[in-house]
Amino acid sequence: MTAYLDHAATTPVLPAAARALAEQLAATGNPSSLHAAGRAARRVVEESRERLAAVLGARPSEVVWTSGGTEADNLAVKGLAWARRAADPARDVVLVSAVEHHAVLDPAAWLGAHDGATVVHLPVDAEGTVRLDALAEALARYAGRVALVSVMLANNEVGTLQPVPEVVALAHEHDVPVHCDAVQAVGQVPVRFDELGVDALTVTGHKVGGPGGVGALLVRRGLALEPVLHGGGQERGVRSGTLDAPLVRAFAVAADEAVAAQPAEAARRASLRDRIVAGVLDRVPGAVLRGPADPARRLPGNAHLTFAGCEGDSLLYLLDAAGVEASTGSACQAGVPQPSHVLLAMGVDADDARGALRFSLGHTSTDDDVDALLAALPPAVERARAAGLASAAPAGAGSR
Repeated sequence: MTAYLDHAATTPVLPAAARALAEQLAATGNPSSLHAAGRAARRVVEESRERLAAVLGARPSEVVWTSGGTEADNLAVKGLAWARRAADPARDVVLVSAVEHHAVLDPAAWLGAHDGATVVHLPVDAEGTVRLDALAEALARYAGRVALVSVMLANNEVGTLQPVPEVVALAHEHDVPVHCDAVQAVGQVPVRFDELGVDALTVTGHKVGGPGGVGALLVRRGLALEPVLHGGGQERGVRSGTLDAPLVRAFAVAADEAVAAQPAEAARRASLRDRIVAGVLDRVPGAVLRGPADPARRLPGNAHLTFAGCEGDSLLYLLDAAGVEASTGSACQAGVPQPSHVLLAMGVDADDARGALRFSLGHTSTDDDVDALLAALPPAVERARAAGLASAAPAGAGSR
């Protein structure tokens, strides 16, 4: 039996979402068509929009469907930057936290490289929390020039929960909109668009038990947003492209179920997470928990640790061979032989950062999964460290 501990990368589709997807796949109709089949598909899209909006504390008109979190982040970062600069050419500064997902960091970098923007990475503390004093300083330093601030709600690698309401309060004092990537947070912690006060919020389907290939950007009413995709003018001209009624229906069903179950699931996952952390620290010498020490300030389903003297990829393969599936961090960066930008921003030494593993829990996680990990990890670390010492030995060492 495989112990799947990589729910932060993607989590199994919930049965109700799978049923909704299958049922809708049997129907025909483009939501933009005016005949009966098209109108039926449009009804599904709009009912799903209403359902997702209700779940996340938004108005239906504030939900813009996308193909997933990456597209939603690009639409937010580029769309806000372009719209703000069009209204005021002086708004050429983009503030993003240094620990954002690359779906935010890379569009910001593109704006800097190709669109003349000044991109400022806001520093974080040793637990991965964005420094509010640095944000306040940047907003003052670039007063009248900041186009947007982007700070995620929960970090995808170390699970840190960010002080988003405080970020919003500081940014709004300077008339600066705030985008928040909440991809990891929905279904794990309470997420309400109206209560957070952000101007744009990214969510996606496959992190909450829905299918891949569908997401949404919640956009505050009245906020100007320049499209990234042009074509048929769907989604009120903000995001062109034929809407996929089966995907949006399944996403809305999954989000509804995940949010309804969140209080009980958060407690259950936190208990499993605490077992992982305590068990690993007890069984593996030199293991270090990364992210907030206070479990209330991290995602309930996240345990991120580093193992000195190991390569994370080596540990990953050894665990996989033992039937335990985990991650070195962000799946989108898997295979890149570089230490995590998140850990480096937190001040972790580059060598230590290379020995990182993330264990993330979801709705199918059990005590058996934790037991399997705690049995497989100590010998995996021992083997990885031995291999590291052998490869570091001088040429010819141990021979005559």
